[in-house]
Amino acid sequence: MDAKLDEAVRRRAGNRCEYCRMPQEFESARFQIDHAIAQKHSGNTALDNLALCCIRCNLYKGPNIAGLDPITGVLTALFHPRRDTWAEHFTWNGPLIVGLSAVGRTTVFVLNMNHHDALSARQALLELGVFPPP
Repeated sequence: MDAKLDEAVRRRAGNRCEYCRMPQEFESARFQIDHAIAQKHSGNTALDNLALCCIRCNLYKGPNIAGLDPITGVLTALFHPRRDTWAEHFTWNGPLIVGLSAVGRTTVFVLNMNHHDALSARQALLELGVFPPP
């Protein structure tokens, strides 16, 4: 991936993880560029398949493109930042990310978006008045 494509992904995301919405400025590790559809599943390295991703979300997501909905047990696609709208699948309950749909619930579960470390970080940012994002 070249620097121009990397910068385009970061700029489009507003320097926030496109899954959990954590701002880069509050994380010490540089966010990674994620293939929404992994290369092993024929995903390409093009702007329409790339998303900015914090380390935690990227480690849990890996090459996954689907998971089991924790309520229904049905195989469900994960949230795709280029095709899906965040607010249709997720909402905030304090520092918790709540899945509003099967896609949202599955993504929250597979990416472990409410891991205790993530909750602690988001709670601290809430108390500072800088989170959640608009």
